[in-house]
Amino acid sequence: MAFAQLDSILCSLLFALFSLSAVSQTSSNITLGTSLIAGEDGSFWASAFADFAFGFKQIEENGFLLAIWFNKIPEQTIVWSANGQNLAPKGSKVELTSKPWFQLVDPNGKQIWNASLSRIGVVAYAAMLDSSNFVLLGQDSQKLWQSFEQPTDTILPRQVLNQPAQLVARYLPTNYSRGRFQFKLQDDGNLVFYTTYFPIDLVKLDYWSTQVLGTGFSLIFNLSGYIVLRTDNGTIISTISSNTLYSTQDFYQRAVLDYDGVFRHYIYPKNSGVGIGSWSTFSITPSIICLLVTEAEGSGACGFNSYCTFDGTNKSCQCPNGYSFIDPSDVMKGFKQNFVSQSCDQTSRETDLFDFHEMPNTDWPLADYEHFQSVSEDWCKRECLVDCLCASVLFKNGQCWKKKQPLSNGRMDPSIGVKAFIKIRKDNATLVLEDINRDNDRSKLIIIGSTLLSSSIFLNLVFFGGSLSNYISMWPQ
Repeated sequence: MAFAQLDSILCSLLFALFSLSAVSQTSSNITLGTSLIAGEDGSFWASAFADFAFGFKQIEENGFLLAIWFNKIPEQTIVWSANGQNLAPKGSKVELTSKPWFQLVDPNGKQIWNASLSRIGVVAYAAMLDSSNFVLLGQDSQKLWQSFEQPTDTILPRQVLNQPAQLVARYLPTNYSRGRFQFKLQDDGNLVFYTTYFPIDLVKLDYWSTQVLGTGFSLIFNLSGYIVLRTDNGTIISTISSNTLYSTQDFYQRAVLDYDGVFRHYIYPKNSGVGIGSWSTFSITPSIICLLVTEAEGSGACGFNSYCTFDGTNKSCQCPNGYSFIDPSDVMKGFKQNFVSQSCDQTSRETDLFDFHEMPNTDWPLADYEHFQSVSEDWCKRECLVDCLCASVLFKNGQCWKKKQPLSNGRMDPSIGVKAFIKIRKDNATLVLEDINRDNDRSKLIIIGSTLLSSSIFLNLVFFGGSLSNYISMWPQ
């Protein structure tokens, strides 16, 4: 009990120091009338020590993101963005004016984004702080708006999230629109990770939470590198990440709800004398996301017809034999079958044309449509082979589950203990569709060529007939 009280006192002291530091941090002020233009070199405002910058980052050929980023490292990693859903074209402008608000407009003056002031007042100036917080301030230096209160997918040291608050994962590492996962500090005090009804921005499945309820809770990323959920009186309810090895003096730090639904705490050495210059993962939450995301409606942690693996740091969406990406740039869109499906014709079941690829410790829960008990593995496979609707079977301890497409909630993990068999077509299974498509293309070319040739012959005959008629009409009567 004494140690718990001591920990609470120390944490309260650290938070007090953190709060004092937040007030006294240096900044680079921006005066009224100052503007930034998308596409212009150096179109950003840096903080006093240039650790962070606010401005435009080019994401696509003609698409710019209004963002805040780490300014001293080669990656210039983005930590906040304004218009991920609607990139700004070249020539777009953001200008600091006293009213009506701080806004981003396209070259035609159409508004793309604006900072709705959280407090009533007239903006006197802005500041890019070395904490990465971009603030709009009134005449009395009161904060009228700040990026720390409008986080996207990232939190940083000195940042506090009060109830209610949320982070939304980006769609892809290089796509800053809203993605498939959310992190919410709810009104009831529970800190919860959700999947969403993507592309509708509503929460669906809660796959991790602190399961503590109450009011006056805050999520704090302090200067000691701790990310904790605490009450107003300083009691720590839950520790999300406890960094005792890497100080914020020597390492840049950030915590991100990544596009794959994992909340990661990253560190980066501030100088080459400390370590290798790259981001490395310090901690992750949750550590078994593949097993936690099981959706009755939806594809799960990965896309349909795929399966999720996790190596303790990185989540990966894998492809079964006989399947390939629907979109290689977005694995969450799932995988497609590369071979012609089994015929359901009663006179030709094609059972001799199909076989199975074995996958240990793999499952697609909630894709079952039949379940058998007290059967053998061979019986289970034969039953799938004669069923044209069967895409896969699972077998364990005399039990057999038949799976239908699309396969969902796929995961591979040593704890599963189930053997899966994916049904695929024999002999160049993944090339059959390509051959058919190639034959179809060849047939189309032959048809087009024949049509053109026939048309050419017909036109020549018409031309010849017309010429002959004219020639005959010229004969003397």
